[in-house]
Amino acid sequence: MDQAIFDILERGVVDIHVKEELKKRLEAGEKLRIKLGIDPTGSDIHLGHTVPLTKLKHFQNAGHHILLLFGTFTGKIGDPTGKDKLRKPLTDEDIAKNMVTYLEQAGKIIDISRVEIVKNADWLAPMNFSGLLELAGTFSVSQMLQRDMFQKRIEENKEINLVEFMYPLMQGYDSVAIKADVEIGGTDQLFNMMAGRKIQERFGQKPQAVITVPILEGLDGHEKMSKSLNNYVGVMEEPRNIFGKIMSIPDTLTQKYFDLITPLSQQEITEIMQMHPKESKMRLAFEITKLLSTEEQAKETQNEFIRIFSSDDLCAIPDSIPEISIEKGEYSVLEIAMSSGFFTSKQEAKRKIAEGAFRINSQKTTNEKDIIFIEQETIVQMGKKLFCRIIVL
Repeated sequence: MDQAIFDILERGVVDIHVKEELKKRLEAGEKLRIKLGIDPTGSDIHLGHTVPLTKLKHFQNAGHHILLLFGTFTGKIGDPTGKDKLRKPLTDEDIAKNMVTYLEQAGKIIDISRVEIVKNADWLAPMNFSGLLELAGTFSVSQMLQRDMFQKRIEENKEINLVEFMYPLMQGYDSVAIKADVEIGGTDQLFNMMAGRKIQERFGQKPQAVITVPILEGLDGHEKMSKSLNNYVGVMEEPRNIFGKIMSIPDTLTQKYFDLITPLSQQEITEIMQMHPKESKMRLAFEITKLLSTEEQAKETQNEFIRIFSSDDLCAIPDSIPEISIEKGEYSVLEIAMSSGFFTSKQEAKRKIAEGAFRINSQKTTNEKDIIFIEQETIVQMGKKLFCRIIVL
């Protein structure tokens, strides 16, 4: 199989609906229209968001037409996927601002100059009631209620807003409007993307292929990467932070991060994974830092990390570290630890403190209840890799 086609069909893929048909079209040399829908609900993205972007890159490398579809209409409504209540709508100003920053960050993964940008308000906003009824007639209520999150709400006696029934219909109609041949999304988007196939058939179009990509676990190795869980690597973070965070992931995630995020070939990844786990993870940290910054910055960061990590002095401090600000006063060791941003939960912080892995101004603090008076700049440290500077207001 051609390498480009292999990357599209096999790398970082959970499932492909009508895979054999898509394979034939790719082998025949067809230039396909590839859709990735984005509701610009936030201004920053993390590595988890780069997984579908990397799949877009595979198509882009093979010369296909990439469409980034921004939910300038659906973003005002909110996708109920994975939520137990209707999301707060966005304003036009929020959406416009988030689009700009999203494109800037997505440009670290794909070539934005070779991407068509489309907005679904262009066709959904003018739709009249007759068009809405035709769209709504595509699905029955019982079909909509098959969605897991709706069943869960019914069991918990929670409301389901009728507007939420419309979301998969609108996302599906997006595929009609742009004549999508392929749609890419996370496994949590499968229902909406399959709705697109059905709606395309209703409007006389060839149904799109649907590619689902994995959900990326965060730094804790268990939960989905998320800002709310503080287990994420931000695309716009400083190189030192990116490198250090990648080095903190469990060894069991190294292969997955290589496959889903880096541009390395499968042969290169296989060879790297035969190295010592620490060495293979360091190569991963280098590749991801390089991807999100520059090769020069990645090299500098790697050299600094080696200097610190291989030193017997646990308190060697990098030249640039994150900063937080707090009021002068008394704080427990646990409060300081949680303020640092190193930990995803109090239980994790308590465990690391008891192990002696957490330091305040180079001193081990094994009792979470000890009280520290913070009145001047303070350096906190987790192991040999993570540092934070506390600035007193």
